[in-house]
Amino acid sequence: MERNVGSLQEQALKRKERLKALRDKQLHGREEEDEEPERKKASLEETSEQRHRELKLRNYTPEDEQLKERQVPKAKPASVEDKVKDQLEAAHPEPIIEEVDLANLAPRKPDWDLKRDVAKKLEKLERRTQRAIAELIRDRLRGSEEELAAAVGAVGEEERDSD
Repeated sequence: MERNVGSLQEQALKRKERLKALRDKQLHGREEEDEEPERKKASLEETSEQRHRELKLRNYTPEDEQLKERQVPKAKPASVEDKVKDQLEAAHPEPIIEEVDLANLAPRKPDWDLKRDVAKKLEKLERRTQRAIAELIRDRLRGSEEELAAAVGAVGEEERDSD
């Protein structure tokens, strides 16, 4: 129990140290954010000068000869017919299931799992039943053959007696 208390105290101290480090980190982060607007202003001034140097005239046709050099030639639109055809084909996927089986859509009966579990046992019993029926039929045929043989033998004796 003392080990648990000691480990809990250690964990609490570690947690306090992490929280203190996090607070210090946040305080230093705020000080850096205060300096950022000055940096941003300086960078904005530099980029605005570069923008004026990179003047490109796409829709405007200038009259001045120096500005005509900066005019960008008119771009020809790319053919998008193939892309559109591909997208239209993708929008109409082929049906995966062509026929719907109504038996699959109907809900199962509440005892379907019981029937599934008993099916193997029923197969064994069905085989035993068929064997027993076949054996009974054979026994009857043997009995009837003996009776038939006895009847034939009796008829044969009567014929001999009558001769």
